[in-house]
Amino acid sequence: MKEITGGQIRAARASIRWSAEDLADAASVGVATVRRAEAADGVPPITIANRNAIRTALEKAGIEFIPENGGAAGLRLARRQ
Repeated sequence: MKEITGGQIRAARASIRWSAEDLADAASVGVATVRRAEAADGVPPITIANRNAIRTALEKAGIEFIPENGGAAGLRLARRQ
C-alpha cells in the first residue's frame, strides 16, 4: 500500500465535505494530528498507525486513493455497488 500524502488527505476531506473534526472523530485521532497531516506536501509527519487510521476512515467514507503512475498521486470517489 502506497503512502498517502497530505494533499490527498486535504482533497479527500474536501470531496466528502468533512471538517477536520469529522475526520479526527472517524479516525479516532486528534484534530491536531489531522491538521499536521494535511499541512505536509508529501508523506505526513505522523505515526504510521495514525496515517493508516486516517486512510481507513476516508476509504470507509467512499474515497479511493490512486497511486502515482506517471503523474501525481490522486483520489476519486469510489463507485458504490
